[in-house]
Amino acid sequence: MQLNPYSEYAVKLATELANEPPESLDELVQRCLDAGLVIDFPVVDDDLATSAAVVERWLGIVDAPDDAERATAVNAMLADASAYPRMTDHAGDGWHLHYRDEHQPLGHVLAALFSVGTALHLVGRGMHRLGRCTADGCTRVYADTSRGGAQRYCSPGCANRDAVRRHRARRSMA
Repeated sequence: MQLNPYSEYAVKLATELANEPPESLDELVQRCLDAGLVIDFPVVDDDLATSAAVVERWLGIVDAPDDAERATAVNAMLADASAYPRMTDHAGDGWHLHYRDEHQPLGHVLAALFSVGTALHLVGRGMHRLGRCTADGCTRVYADTSRGGAQRYCSPGCANRDAVRRHRARRSMA
């Protein structure tokens, strides 16, 4: 069975690229490969800049102030980045859907991947399942894939530091 590549791993890759932008095209390609993306399409010189712009646009979805504006931002990105769905077995690893035109370079593939993946994530898990870490001083992004859907921190480290801070604040008031 082929898992839909436009699902959880798409928002995880977008999150990783937002939190730690790649410094070179080679790094971008390697991180995409590490995330499971099959790169059987062109990689061109401007893909690093294109992907940075795609991630910046995706952050507008993350930072949208309400569900309606978030949906508007996703829909706009979908309209610009994706194509009609088509079945493919391009890598010989099982049939799955692509929401992009063939022979697009990496930056354009990431735009389709992130827009469709984010739409599926939000409608499947909840419109509140993307955000910024709520720990003091942290602005990293998270994509909530937890069972309960109550994630507020980018990492267990931030959650633990914030819990210690709150505990110390309560003790100092006592």
